[in-house]
Amino acid sequence: MTLPAPMPSPDGRLPRYQQIRDDLARRIAASEWLPEQAIPTETELCAAYSVSIGTLRKAIDVLESQGLLLRSQGRGTFVRRPQFDSSLFRFFRFKSRSGEAVRPAARVLSRETGQPDEAVRSALRLGPDEAALRLKRLRLIDGEPVLSEEIWLPLQRFSAIVDLPLDAFEDLLYPLYERSCRQVVASATETLRVEKALPPRTTDIGVPSGAPLIHVQRTAFDFAGQPIEWRSTWGSAEGFEYQIEIR
Repeated sequence: MTLPAPMPSPDGRLPRYQQIRDDLARRIAASEWLPEQAIPTETELCAAYSVSIGTLRKAIDVLESQGLLLRSQGRGTFVRRPQFDSSLFRFFRFKSRSGEAVRPAARVLSRETGQPDEAVRSALRLGPDEAALRLKRLRLIDGEPVLSEEIWLPLQRFSAIVDLPLDAFEDLLYPLYERSCRQVVASATETLRVEKALPPRTTDIGVPSGAPLIHVQRTAFDFAGQPIEWRSTWGSAEGFEYQIEIR
């Protein structure tokens, strides 16, 4: 396999394995290798970077520990595909009318482009003149809204979905981001707080004004560590349950 020439490190003072780690991470962020796709073999990478197997494996070890790569014995090393939709359901437990545990469906209510406020601009690291795409959607069970969401995306990265019909948006957005925009979510941070219900949330999900709401705020990042989504999700505190395993 012929590999593109490695880019020079922005800081030649870094150890060689760190330079290789940074270059591989840059290539993954640029979608040179997509999630669940194997990267080149160790022999091919050693030749491309002109390093020993030990130096290369140290770089791979760091990328694996950071969650970018996944080794599979006898098969190779693959770009890891993170799973994020389940994280909300550490906090909310939903059941259908028949009593079965379910994950809500989704319905996009509106989409617009424009200049976001300072909080969104800061979270997405947008410049003063950069526009963003805003989605409002509901998560539903048996047709009844249970979660209200507001999602902001950098317009330049997500222009491919500006004209997508609203009914073409899927329950899970991250596969759509990857397929339509070649934007892959690699990691995310979440903050949880309790708030009082005020419009529009009181009407969106039928929570009485002043009742407690759970607000989960997420910033999602690509493989290069750049923020590509800022999301707020609100749900009734009545369906709230926090669960974590400690070892």
